[in-house]
Formats: sequence, structure tokens, C-alpha cells
Amino acid sequence: MEFKSLKNIETSFRQIRLMAIVFVVLCAGITGYSVWNSYKFAEKQREKIYVLDNGKSLILALSQDLTQNRPVELREQVRRFHELFFTLSPDKNAIESNMQRAFFLSDKTPFNYYKDLTEKGYYNRVVSGNIYQTIQIDSIICNLDKYPYQVVTYARQQILRESNTTERSLITRCQVTDLKARSDNNPQGFLIRNFEILENRDINQTDRE
Repeated sequence: MEFKSLKNIETSFRQIRLMAIVFVVLCAGITGYSVWNSYKFAEKQREKIYVLDNGKSLILALSQDLTQNRPVELREQVRRFHELFFTLSPDKNAIESNMQRAFFLSDKTPFNYYKDLTEKGYYNRVVSGNIYQTIQIDSIICNLDKYPYQVVTYARQQILRESNTTERSLITRCQVTDLKARSDNNPQGFLIRNFEILENRDINQTDRE
């Protein structure tokens, strides 16, 4: 009888231990679930921005993931670089200013083109001949599946002389890397690398009256 009583006591202790373990596991699970839900709730709240409307009421604004805009910013930087680099006017200071701003967006490869054209007297002829050169971007093709990003730009140039207007086909290729840092000189935070001109040929010439 005494042995049976001890056996019952031992069984009871086992049941109590089992219940205690189950209770601790349930408490840990509930605590973990609560913390996880609290974290998700906090993340959702961070996406909400409240703007004060003329000091009277709060307006809810939603923040947006910056990575969603990176392809658009990349194309804008490539477009801006081409506008700066290929837009010329018969003003030496304006040409140099545009070139310096373009070089902030790129590595040394565009500078090599600039140096070569300078040595050949191209920019001096633009100034002395009162020539205007403009560019129109037709399309910018970006391959974002491979890093550095591969970019091909299709554009048309117009070269305005006193006697005629020449239209040229321009195709360029470059690689673009993400600097993860922005500045006043490089607001998109990209760097254009390995820039090369694939095609730059006359397609039309019209005499000016």
C-alpha cells in the first residue's frame, strides 16, 4: 500500500512537470507571437507619414520604397549626362561648365573623348563657327538583371550651322554602378562607367536659307 502511494506521488510529480513545461512553452510561444506582431505593426506605422496642413489638421501620407524609383533615377542620370556632354553652344565657358557637370556623373572615359576632341580642335571650331549642337534622347535601354547595370542610349543630334542643319544618329553604351551616396553634383547617386560611342553618323542635312 505504501509503495502504491509513492508511485502515485511520483506520477503526480511527472504530470506537474509536464504541465509546467507545456505552460512555459505556451507562454514563450504567446510572447514570441506578440513580439512579432508588435514588430510588424511598428513597421507598418513607419510607412505612414503625417503632414501638418497649415497648422490645422494632420494629413496621412504614405512613404514609398526608394528602390522602386531607382530604375527611373538611373535613366534620368543617363539622360542628364548625355544632355550635358553633347549639348554645345559657341561659348567656351558654357562648354567647359557642361563638361565639368557631366564628369561629376561619370568616370574618366567621357573625359578621354573630351580630351581627344579638344586636341583635334573640335570645340574651337564650334566656337569660331558659331555652331549649336543639341541632342534628343529617343530611348534608354537598361539591363537591370546584371550588375553593373548595362545601358544603351539611342539619340539624335542636331548641329546648327549658319549654312545648314545636320542631323546625326547617336548610339552610346555604358555601365552604371550604384554609389549608395548622393550629392548636389550627383543627386541620383549613380556612376556612369566605361562610356563609349557606338555610332555617331550623319543621317540628314538641310540647307538653311
